[in-house]
Amino acid sequence: MDAIERPSPPGRPPLDTPPGHQPGGAPSRVPGRPAGRPAASLKRLAALLKSCHPGPTVVVTLLVAGLAVAAGQDTPGCVLATAAVLAGQLSVGWSNDAVDAVRDTAVGRGDKPVAGGAVGARTVRNAALVALVLCVPLSLLYGLLAGAVHLAGVLAAWAYNFGLKSTPLSWLPYAIGFASLPAFVTLGLPGAATPAWWIVTAAALVGVGAHLGNVLPDIEADLATGVRGWPQRLGPTAVRLLLPLPLVAATILLALGRPGALGAVAVGVALVAAVGGAVLGSRRPKLPFLAAIVVAAADVTLLLTQGAALS
Repeated sequence: MDAIERPSPPGRPPLDTPPGHQPGGAPSRVPGRPAGRPAASLKRLAALLKSCHPGPTVVVTLLVAGLAVAAGQDTPGCVLATAAVLAGQLSVGWSNDAVDAVRDTAVGRGDKPVAGGAVGARTVRNAALVALVLCVPLSLLYGLLAGAVHLAGVLAAWAYNFGLKSTPLSWLPYAIGFASLPAFVTLGLPGAATPAWWIVTAAALVGVGAHLGNVLPDIEADLATGVRGWPQRLGPTAVRLLLPLPLVAATILLALGRPGALGAVAVGVALVAAVGGAVLGSRRPKLPFLAAIVVAAADVTLLLTQGAALS
């Protein structure tokens, strides 16, 4: 005997209609359930931005913007220099995560978006290439010589990502990259003035300090996966003691290059922070790194206030 079909109440779909569908087969969204695609796209975008190493990217970009303003560059020039450096830093950060994806996964770096599966390595690699392509014309539009110097710094950072990080010369790309920044700003000024040697050298020393500070938290994981750059060969204890030294040397150089009360104060702060971090570092392992941040802040302050001396 056939089952008797009972009519559905007005306004309701038939009883045999699958959940989430309206009569005629048109799907309906279940109340309270967000649309999946936009939310997933936003998550991937957030993961992509996180994989560019946003902290260093923002800091370096803002530093160059400040140097350009302090050096007297006009507004279009400041915008162009800032855009070029931002593109370069994005390319470096993304390429770093793309290259390190396998190693980060092996050591369980779930905080890294690619290793954690939040974004694909191919997506990050493509973003790095796009940023690098954009960096070339932006840099050269600021000035041919200036652009060439900046691109040399960016390529040095890419060389670090693709192998130099595992050699005793791992500090060199950082030195070249940081030294290129004030030179890039200066060479793009009207008249393409030559940058002051002591500012370029001080920037290179800050880069060496940044390399030590960047690697310090990951030394054990790096050694476990075969990465044996300069800091890894020194070991964590030696790196903690050495970390403030290039930064203090940069402070002294900047203070001597443009003598004044601010330079003397900066040197005093740098020495106290460095000595305190070295003496107390055996009992408080994080202190040398915090001391290095204080010294680096003093160096950046001097760089920004000595903008007129860039040339």
